[in-house]
Amino acid sequence: MSKTPSISASPAALLLARSAASLGATSEMEALAQQVRSTGLVGRVAFAFAEDGVPSLREALRRLADKGVDEVLLLPLVLPMEPAFRLWVARSVQRWRAGAPALRWPQLRLAPGLAETSAAKLALREMLSEAAAAPPLAERALLGFEASLVPAQHHRVLVCSGPGCNSAGAGATWGQLQALRERLDLPTRGRGMVACTTSCLGPCSLAPVVQVWPDGQLYGGVDEAGVGRIVQEHLLEGRVVQALAYAPNGRKQRLRAARPALDPQPEPRS
Repeated sequence: MSKTPSISASPAALLLARSAASLGATSEMEALAQQVRSTGLVGRVAFAFAEDGVPSLREALRRLADKGVDEVLLLPLVLPMEPAFRLWVARSVQRWRAGAPALRWPQLRLAPGLAETSAAKLALREMLSEAAAAPPLAERALLGFEASLVPAQHHRVLVCSGPGCNSAGAGATWGQLQALRERLDLPTRGRGMVACTTSCLGPCSLAPVVQVWPDGQLYGGVDEAGVGRIVQEHLLEGRVVQALAYAPNGRKQRLRAARPALDPQPEPRS
């Protein structure tokens, strides 16, 4: 029998950045998390990424919940703090709760953006002073490379980031794809894969939309569980995920049914 986690006596803080392109970004987030810990104002501190980077927001929230945290103070380290970003967070959390109602989710409180805080002016003043004291940037020629290996990346996965798809949760879909990319080493596994976000792919009624090339197969209603199925079945096993697949038929189309629940769907195998 699994042991029931103890209830947290104080809220946890969760630092949320947009993306991490390197290990350096993760190290910087860890340093920021340590600064928050040193305040003594919260019981736990974690960090997450909304787009590229591990862990994703959903993963970080689940880890905190599994540790018995009831309340999470979400600190968005995002500039500019667009209204769409705040809406994405709210709608994503709402979808996760609705998709897995039996799971225990912590209460979430979202802090204002950095530019809205009273400390923003002080931080900018300090940055100005540091910049004035810094040495000038040296002019350098572009770095040369001796040789590069051409990657065997057969599949191209496009995740639509148009307004309709973003409102439907495409940011969470992209974040899950990037988490799977890193965990499963998708660029080199099997026939290889490279992924990117795109402008509107067209069928907004099918949002969030994902398209896989060179097949050109379009998928609709792709949430985190759906992108996991696409990775496992289409990219790794070479089978179209018929439950999510849509083909051009000359007529307007809508989503056929509600999207599947998030957690009952197994993730791709490592």
